Amino acid sequence: MKGARERRVATGGVELCVAELGDPARPTVVLVHGYPDSKEVWSEVAGRLADRFHVVLYDVRGHGGSTAPRPLRGGFTLEKLTDDFLAVIDAVSPGRPVHLVGHDWGSVQSWEFVTVGRTKGRIASFTSMSGPSLDHFGHWIGRRIKRPTPRRVGQLLGQGARSWYVYLLHTPVLPELAWRGPLGRRWPEILRRVEKVPGGDYPTASLPTDAAHGAWLYRDNVRARLRRPRPDAYAHVPVQLVTPEGDAFLSERLYDDLERWAPELVRRTLPAGHWIPRTRPDQVAAWISEFVTATEGGRPVPAATGKHADRFGGQLVLVTGAGSGIGRATALAFAEAGARVVAVDRDAEAAARTAELSRLHGAPSAWAETVDVSDEQAMEKLAAKVADAYGVVDVLVNNAGIGLAGSFLDTTPEDWRKVLDVNLWGVIHGCRLFGRQMAERGQGGHIVNTASAAAYQPSRALPAYSTSKAAVLMLSECLRAELAGRGIGVTAVCPGFVNTAITSTARFAGVGAEEERRRQKRAARLYGLRNYPPEKVADAILRAVARNEAVVPVTPEARVLRAMSRFAPGALRRLARAEPPL
Repeated sequence: MKGARERRVATGGVELCVAELGDPARPTVVLVHGYPDSKEVWSEVAGRLADRFHVVLYDVRGHGGSTAPRPLRGGFTLEKLTDDFLAVIDAVSPGRPVHLVGHDWGSVQSWEFVTVGRTKGRIASFTSMSGPSLDHFGHWIGRRIKRPTPRRVGQLLGQGARSWYVYLLHTPVLPELAWRGPLGRRWPEILRRVEKVPGGDYPTASLPTDAAHGAWLYRDNVRARLRRPRPDAYAHVPVQLVTPEGDAFLSERLYDDLERWAPELVRRTLPAGHWIPRTRPDQVAAWISEFVTATEGGRPVPAATGKHADRFGGQLVLVTGAGSGIGRATALAFAEAGARVVAVDRDAEAAARTAELSRLHGAPSAWAETVDVSDEQAMEKLAAKVADAYGVVDVLVNNAGIGLAGSFLDTTPEDWRKVLDVNLWGVIHGCRLFGRQMAERGQGGHIVNTASAAAYQPSRALPAYSTSKAAVLMLSECLRAELAGRGIGVTAVCPGFVNTAITSTARFAGVGAEEERRRQKRAARLYGLRNYPPEKVADAILRAVARNEAVVPVTPEARVLRAMSRFAPGALRRLARAEPPL
């Protein structure tokens, strides 16, 4: 591993290969790999942590540069793995407790480390990814067998199907032959195709041997612990659980009762597959850093406790049109969920106020940026600045927009240019610039484009506005299809009649200034009577990102009009002929 200092640690008849990065005077973070991996699975995460922490990685016995026990049978029990862990931390951090992080089987064995008495005082915190405690799993199975409701039986059958590989690993000889033969050769390509794992220094050339030895992790432990789980498997440290929503091997239901075993528990979720140390290293490293820092400061639970905090905590969210209305409400909702917020608006003072409010609402950091989204060069500079100063955006909300009413024949070419420059080209600029950064990073993301119910509701009074929003809707659908393979979701949000300032600032084509002001006041009054708050739209946006929804009509009328556009378009066309009440 580049830049790492290596040492050998002898324990229980084996020698473990240990790598260290960063300053040993800083808090120590120990990363434990899973199956069929070696410590290189952590290389991307370790590099991101090394400037803040003393990072320690080691190859589990029989893997990578560590030697294997002889004989193999009985050499991989959880008791011996605990001996190995204690030997490592005694060598690298003899006088200070360590922060433990485990993935897959590394998490399984780490649960043992944080629930046995002999490690008390040696571990400060534990971050678990894709690997439950075998004791907790055994109790989970037992409760469902003793009280077999239809729901619980379904959970058992579902996890049983996901655990197919465990049964195969218990068969004699066959797993070793497969890994040393065709499976070992094809595994890197399988990871790239199925899990979208990028290439690089992982997996290493030792994979066939690692996987053959690692089969004994399952054979030595799984059946014994599931049959007789420990009744005292309580975590004696704060625990952060990171759950990939697309994990093909583990059901999220496995962790339903985890608060019983881990009283100081923080939950996180990621829209990703199993191998998140490789596919989502930025987010994984950010959550580890936040949790370790909070624990070191005596604050084991991060400050963000709002809705969706488990999903968006620590993520970087950029919102355009954030100076008021839906944009400000969305920025504050992400802030309450613990996200870092970039508030963008052409009004510098309004953007600064939103950033200030975001920090007050729980954002770890929030910044204000001033830009006109219709200005291509200004948007390019913004994208470059954000990436350089704050990082690649995880969630982009293209919300900036202007209103324009009036008949088609009264709408001038200049009116068309203004509304399309902001409502459509502003979205195009945001998607192109920030979407490309997401794609090049290769760690997923999400784009939200604010369209409107006017996107699918024809109107004689809103030809330009409706056209711009219909284009945004179709752009979002096209982008969703293109970016799905890169793990980037795209959502078009169609709010409907929402009480925001857009009505009082909308322009009316073909009328004088006095008549325009009268119509603005009339529209603002009507929307005020409807009084649908922008905060509800913000909630719908966060929910849509968390669920990766494609098109989200928000208000009741938006949902009705959406249904009519699909099932009764003729009725919607007749409705469009009505004279608007302005």
